[in-house]
Amino acid sequence: MSLFAIADLHLSFGTNKPMDIFRGWDNYLDRLESNWRQLINDDDTIVIAGDISWAMNLEQAKPDFSFINSLPGQKLIIKGNHDYWWTTRRKMEEFFHDNGFDSIRIVHNSAEAVGEFAVCGTRGWFFDAEEDADKKIVLREVGRLDTSINEALKTGKEPVVFLHYPPVLGEARCVEILSVLLQYKIRLCYFGHIHGPSAQKIAPFTIEETTMRLISCDAVDFTPVLVR
Repeated sequence: MSLFAIADLHLSFGTNKPMDIFRGWDNYLDRLESNWRQLINDDDTIVIAGDISWAMNLEQAKPDFSFINSLPGQKLIIKGNHDYWWTTRRKMEEFFHDNGFDSIRIVHNSAEAVGEFAVCGTRGWFFDAEEDADKKIVLREVGRLDTSINEALKTGKEPVVFLHYPPVLGEARCVEILSVLLQYKIRLCYFGHIHGPSAQKIAPFTIEETTMRLISCDAVDFTPVLVR
């Protein structure tokens, strides 16, 4: 049983928002599915760290989740900034149940034990938040991250954090989110959101005890990343 991760699938089976208009995203669905099936077995787990579907609501997202559910492995999902379909946990869990999407679970103010790890995390937010509304969102995301990590600690397993927004990007830092990671001495943190040629140049890096890695689709050549 292995743990994998990827972010930013940007699926659009139910909407007209194809990603292959962008450089490097040509034939990306076939590439993603082929790489996924080569690496992941039914007893593995993969975290999808946000920007899962371009759909505006759950009904519109149905073909995207049908695609995800058809792939091997258990899937743990975290909200991204473009996941406009995201609603309450109750509504999402009912949607998954009613449609037979039995391999998909939500990580939101919660954690999931996977082998020796406990998967936890949240969306995060911009590192340059200056407006009052953005500052409120940062504080809310800090609270969710803290709650999720504490739920992970209750399992007795090592927390591994998954974020959508990067807590650190070059010299820029979301100090509030980074402080939580360092406070709990998180050893592994994965994030998405960053795309394009610059994403290819972002290698894993370590701050104090926390190693961070970018896992957006195009940054990892549409190949799930092995966590453990």
